[in-house]
Amino acid sequence: MRGHMIWFNASKGFGFIRTEDDERLYIAADGFAPDHLPEGRCAGLELTFEREPAADVEGGYRAVAATIIEDSPQRRARARRRGMG
Repeated sequence: MRGHMIWFNASKGFGFIRTEDDERLYIAADGFAPDHLPEGRCAGLELTFEREPAADVEGGYRAVAATIIEDSPQRRARARRRGMG
């Protein structure tokens, strides 16, 4: 399957992926292939992964064997507009 990172927190050891079918999947740190654990700002990174049943996860599925697509463009943070006042 393909999708993109919603967010990942390395200190907590988990995050979420949005699939091409707009499904939100949980992913643990050990769900990434070796050398593919995201570092820093990762929202929007494209990846490939497998989906497996998980009784301990809300929604019943989690992502595993995830690999980041190397040429994936990272989304930039939106600029905040200051109100006039």
